Amino acid sequence: MSRRREPTDEERALFKSALKGALPIAKPAARPKTGTAKAKIKIVAGADIVPVMSARPRAPGGLDGRTAERLRRGAQEPDARIDLHGMTKSAAHRALVTFVRGAAMRGCRLLLIVTGKGSKPAAVDEPFDLEAERHRRGVLRSITPRWLSEPELAGFVADVRTAHRRHGGEGALYVYLSKPPR
Repeated sequence: MSRRREPTDEERALFKSALKGALPIAKPAARPKTGTAKAKIKIVAGADIVPVMSARPRAPGGLDGRTAERLRRGAQEPDARIDLHGMTKSAAHRALVTFVRGAAMRGCRLLLIVTGKGSKPAAVDEPFDLEAERHRRGVLRSITPRWLSEPELAGFVADVRTAHRRHGGEGALYVYLSKPPR
């Protein structure tokens, strides 16, 4: 282990002469991070206005950064799951509403909703088949986020994002529920 050597008097004098006319760099005012945390303004006599964060920074979807990162890595196990495969739109909607409300009442925070991916698009020379076309589009996959943002469920939902590959990837959604009011 090497020790740090002391500078010589000549080196100290050279350093001081090099920095003789230098001024300290002013720190820029801290900007609030994106998210739901509100910035408070702290006013000090004779100073610039500097925003002060009143809460932890939030990820764009309303989650704190640590939770968002755990979801991105698939490190958090869902508290409850529902599989909407094979359901009609109306049956899936009823099941989803019942499931989300029940999970919120039980105190669950992370839900996994499996919608399926739908099929690949038809080839250009393939004949049109109405039933196959319904499955190709992934109807439940595309409409579930809209149902979650409607007024009857929006109050329960803090964030919706595509699930990690180990939980279904693009064929599933993580729904992170808001904390229940006290």
